Amino acid sequence: MVVLENVNKHFGDLHVLKDINLTIHTGEVVVVIGPSGSGKSTLCRTINRLETIDSGTITVDGKQLPEEGKALAALRSDVGMVFQSFNLFAHKSVHDNVTLGPIKVRKIDKDKAAARATELLERVGIASQADKLPAHLSGGQQQRVAIARSLAMDPKVMLFDEPTSALDPEMINEVLDVMTALAKDGMTMVVVTHEMGFARRAADRVVFMADGQIVEENTPDEFFSNPQSARAQDFLSKILEH
Repeated sequence: MVVLENVNKHFGDLHVLKDINLTIHTGEVVVVIGPSGSGKSTLCRTINRLETIDSGTITVDGKQLPEEGKALAALRSDVGMVFQSFNLFAHKSVHDNVTLGPIKVRKIDKDKAAARATELLERVGIASQADKLPAHLSGGQQQRVAIARSLAMDPKVMLFDEPTSALDPEMINEVLDVMTALAKDGMTMVVVTHEMGFARRAADRVVFMADGQIVEENTPDEFFSNPQSARAQDFLSKILEH
């Protein structure tokens, strides 16, 4: 579904992605972990061209990422994105946040979009809040709205860029539970996260990044019980002993 080949990215003198090669299969859940500054979020953001790349190629569902314009907009509607900060439209109700994209971008009939929004808000456990503005919701509820909004576009792949890092601890699980359910339903997902429990539970594959490179990738069981590289061993020893 997503293929990155020899992808490089610089921010000035900083080489943030170094010859990245990664293939994500349809229905696969790939969790990207690693220390801060390792290039995880940048990698995630290149897949829908929120960040441009300097060299290499990225294809989504067999099509190379367009440079800009209508083709890029069309591709972005196939790639859902859930951000660290929820990026909801503050002046629109929860329900309208979910229907806006399908109506404006997908040109879906208003009644159909409304019915789908209700169904998705139920799926993420938030249907009772449909008429509220985002500011009246908790952070966990807002992030679940953001997930429903992405799903409303019927994306081929969903990108999650540290979706729980802005949340209070008690809200994290309500978001991770929704994501785990999505994973079980077969959604193709790329998840950048610090939540190791989610990585163990929901990932088909863990990709460990450090210093702009993919250092190793493996099944969650193998990665957490038997990391191959000294860099991964060091990382895991620091986060798992507390």
